[in-house]
Amino acid sequence: MIKQAEARELGGCACGAVRYAMNTAPILSYACHCTDCQQLTGSAFILSGWIEKTEVELLSGEMTTCKLPTGERGSTVHFCPQCGTSIWTEYSPGFWFVRLTTLDNQTAYPPDMHIFTRSKQPWLNLSGDIPVYEDYYDRETDWPAEKLARYNAAVEAIAG
Repeated sequence: MIKQAEARELGGCACGAVRYAMNTAPILSYACHCTDCQQLTGSAFILSGWIEKTEVELLSGEMTTCKLPTGERGSTVHFCPQCGTSIWTEYSPGFWFVRLTTLDNQTAYPPDMHIFTRSKQPWLNLSGDIPVYEDYYDRETDWPAEKLARYNAAVEAIAG
């Protein structure tokens, strides 16, 4: 099994104009196989890390945003205006969903789970130790206790 990174991780876009740092590990990493994520990436799934906005620093460059009608509430994708690399998305206030393959160390955070696998590509085999959910998951029962505690603390801090 790949050891998850513990320290600050650096990342950026394909052309190098945008650079950022994640100052801690994501609360949760996941591979989403929904058709929206497939279309957004032009690939079979997207690998994202759910992390507090306060733990991510934009080091250089500027990003452009695009609002998309994805999911129940929609999303705002932040991307490099020069090369188009999607860096992170905002689905809920106070959190970024960082594209983990934009990290310099692309293997730092393997997925904790696969979601929306009802629409995964049929040739993709998901057998193994990583939990697979046909749709979404139940955060209260499916997240490990330490990840749920960190999420709840962040939500409380955001609420003030």
